[in-house]
This record gives sequence, structure tokens and C-alpha cells, in this order.
Amino acid sequence: MNIGYARVSTIEQNEARQLEGLKRYGIEKWFVEKASGKDANRPMLKAMVDFAREGDVIHVHSFDRLARSTKDLLNIVEQLQTKGIHLVSSKENVDSSTPTGKLMLTMIGAINEFERTNMLERQREGIAIAKREGKYLGRKEIDYPANWAEVYGKYKTRELTGTKAMELLGLKRNTFYKLVKDCEAEGNGLPQGK
Repeated sequence: MNIGYARVSTIEQNEARQLEGLKRYGIEKWFVEKASGKDANRPMLKAMVDFAREGDVIHVHSFDRLARSTKDLLNIVEQLQTKGIHLVSSKENVDSSTPTGKLMLTMIGAINEFERTNMLERQREGIAIAKREGKYLGRKEIDYPANWAEVYGKYKTRELTGTKAMELLGLKRNTFYKLVKDCEAEGNGLPQGK
């Protein structure tokens, strides 16, 4: 099946140009949405990926309609490839079912990986220099709430949900679960070293 996906960022924008450009592919099912591309968690995008089956071809006007970042684009392409779905971008003239299309997507992925590796290397070098100069102290230690033991106890006995415990403690999700992990490792309901 030929599937078409079109996206515009705002309600004021019109997707007609994209739809017109994709008509030549004999689109049998359309997924159209008005949403920002910065979030890959878009309802119509998810619906399209769920709907598509092995052998289907998804057509987009251009890759930037599918994803704003290379990372998101590669994640979407990987999802599609896993399901045996091909992707065709009209503007970039890339068809993932052809050897050239696969090469192009592989090159995009390689460039992305190269950029990430370089960024991490620069970050490590910067931290090493900052440590030598005594400017890098690592993450700040978390100040644990005074009511931790009480709330943690109720959380462990399932009197409180994690969400309610976080709310009572004034902690973000990652911080709360890191603290829970520390306490379970220590075995006494109190953070290590406290």
C-alpha cells in the first residue's frame, strides 16, 4: 500500500502543497497533522507507523516533514525498516528500498554518529581540563527532603504511588528513583552516607 504523510507546524500553515506533490504516487491512505516536528511523539505519525505493514511504502514530501533532527529521522527509519516498510522522500529523491536510498540513509546515520562521537570526546576533554584546574566538582550532591523516611516507607508499603511520593517530596522523577535505588542498596530506607 502507498501511504502518504504530510505535516505542517501550525494551524495557519496549509499542507495542500505537500499533498499535491505526493498525489503522483497513488496514495491509498493519508496521515496528515498540524504539529511541531520537534516532538517525534506525534499522534498521526504514531498512527501511521502502527497502521503500516510489511511491504508498504510511506511517501513524504521531504524528510523535514517526518522529523526535525537527524536522530529522530534515523529512529523513525529504523522503526520502519524493522517492520519491512519502505520510505520515499520526494524532495530528497531518496527511496529506502533501493541500494542508493539505503546508502544515503546509512551515510546520514554515519554522519550523525560521527558528530555525536566528536561531541562526547570534546566533552570528556573539557571535563579533564576543568578537573586539572580544580573547576569541575561533578554533580552537586542532592539534599534529601526531611520527610524522606516517612514518604519512602509509605511508598514501599504501597500506601503511596510513585507520583504522589514525588509530589510530597518535591522531587523530579529521575531524582526520586535514583534515591529509591540508593536506599534499596543500603537497605535502611535512608540514602547512602546519610
